Amino acid sequence: MKNRSLKISIIIPTLNEAIYISRLLVYLQEHSSAENIKEIIVVDGESSDDTAEIASDFGATVLYSSKGRSKQLNYGARRAKGQILYFLHADTFPPKNFDTYIMNAVAHRQAAGCFRMKFDSTSTFLRFFASLSAINHKICRGGDQSLFVTKSLFEKMRGFNEAYLIFEDSEFIGRLYSETKFKILPQKVITSARKYEKCGTLRLQYHFGVIHLKNILGAGPDQLYDYYSSKITL
Repeated sequence: MKNRSLKISIIIPTLNEAIYISRLLVYLQEHSSAENIKEIIVVDGESSDDTAEIASDFGATVLYSSKGRSKQLNYGARRAKGQILYFLHADTFPPKNFDTYIMNAVAHRQAAGCFRMKFDSTSTFLRFFASLSAINHKICRGGDQSLFVTKSLFEKMRGFNEAYLIFEDSEFIGRLYSETKFKILPQKVITSARKYEKCGTLRLQYHFGVIHLKNILGAGPDQLYDYYSSKITL
């Protein structure tokens, strides 16, 4: 049975997301129950467009942070009032009633987890890689799948490692796998394929694969970022 005292804080890091943020905020409000959602927090990292103003107009609590997704995520988590944190990218849309699925998982002692994922693309290649999100192994995890975690566990794990300018989601989730039984919810988020469309699907997936391999082989956050910044232009 759900604990009605529990509430979800949705935390969305943004950088120049004026195109997506209003649509996402409307979607979240229309596809969840107000009784489960404590707040929607948009943590803006020095956008040069109207992201923050739009987010405020559409009902989000807007916080301002220095640029860097791990810093933004941690800042939002520190300010969050809910007992469950739900981290979501601005171009990722969770399934209808996502809040109920998350609440039920936590009620069954699942302290951390994510949804499966699909891309807003007809690419067979991307459909295949998205299908791997059903596998419950840390190498198949990523921030585009969204992430829920109880605030108590988040604080115990000391949050995201701010030394990581990229790969922060995977690094944190890897630590969660060592600490708790990570839950993969069967419903799917739909995430944008815009990075792949801009950079080239095969090229981008190859470089993501190299980054994962470098991490396995012991590369630190600076080495991962140097590779990313030299090979991927977004």
